Amino acid sequence: MSAPLLEVGRLNKVFETKKGRVHALHNIDLAIKEGEFITVIGPSGCGKSTLLKIAAGLDTDYEGEVRLSGEKVTGPGIDKGFIFQEPRLFPWLTVEKNIAADLSLKKPEVRQKVDNLIELVKLTGFEKAYPRELSGGMAQRVSIARALLRNPKILLLDEPFGALDAFTRAHMQEVLLDIWQANKTTMVFVTHDIDEAIFLANRVVILKPRPGAIKNIIPVDLPFPRKKASTSFQEIRYKILSEFEKLDELELVESAGI
Repeated sequence: MSAPLLEVGRLNKVFETKKGRVHALHNIDLAIKEGEFITVIGPSGCGKSTLLKIAAGLDTDYEGEVRLSGEKVTGPGIDKGFIFQEPRLFPWLTVEKNIAADLSLKKPEVRQKVDNLIELVKLTGFEKAYPRELSGGMAQRVSIARALLRNPKILLLDEPFGALDAFTRAHMQEVLLDIWQANKTTMVFVTHDIDEAIFLANRVVILKPRPGAIKNIIPVDLPFPRKKASTSFQEIRYKILSEFEKLDELELVESAGI
């Protein structure tokens, strides 16, 4: 059996605040295989985004171990792509130049790769458009293409569709699955939405709060494309909901757009 791509071991994270110490993550152990699509879900304040930022190397102040391809994660790098909740595009650059970032489109290999990514994220015809001319979903697709440009080993997505309307969000879920299936990039996706978590993932990691810890990991053994109204989909949904035993936890998740 091959070694996991991403390994998180005995991870603990404490924030020092004016009101005292906040234990954000407690003894997180997680192994993710190459090519997997993992979703992370849980109530607000359970440490989902903190876990993602630590895996990306954006936060290195913790106890425990995080390894990518066997090497300790000590900071951000091109081997880890990160997608924030908002697109964070350069407003003065076109779509193609935002994707290329600091690489020159005059180089044939860069030009070819940018063109391929524009086609992959379904933005053909918008190469010369500026961020102000794009919808929220289109702008987030530019962010994903930019993150994929350098062939990261893993793509970490922090609620990237949270601000989108329901129809755009559903479309973006389909687009992201197309990208994952075409590129085989390992993905870890944080969300508040149980249906979204099941629709996308091979496994759903459920976190509980105070402090954030893994409550359970639910496998999603459903073929693609998935139907949210199907009996098998709803059975997994019920299984995940049943993990939220406390009423306040269930309300926090249900109020987040399900």
